[in-house]
Amino acid sequence: MDITLDDFETLVEEALENLPPQLLEGLDNVVIVTEDEPEDGSDTLGIYEGVALTERDSSWFGSLPDRVVLFRGPLSRMCCSTDELYDEIYITLVHEIGHFHGIDEARLHELGWG
Repeated sequence: MDITLDDFETLVEEALENLPPQLLEGLDNVVIVTEDEPEDGSDTLGIYEGVALTERDSSWFGSLPDRVVLFRGPLSRMCCSTDELYDEIYITLVHEIGHFHGIDEARLHELGWG
């Protein structure tokens, strides 16, 4: 589906507002950004760039913010409607924020977030 950057970012904001509060706990020094496409040309929907809470030690203090990046191109290409796109954005946010909390791929799949 074709969607403007503004409309995509509105869906991202709505999805963030509807995430479970326990998932947002401790989400400090993290920025959520959107980009058109992954640099590697893949169909990656999103990525977490940073150090998971479970991996941090005292040397992490003062580091640059972690990032959750959502890729508009791959997400919009896999969807046929705004509702479907919203659902995929929501799932991708849950997945990537799960990585921030130290949840690995296997556990995310077990939880239905992979």
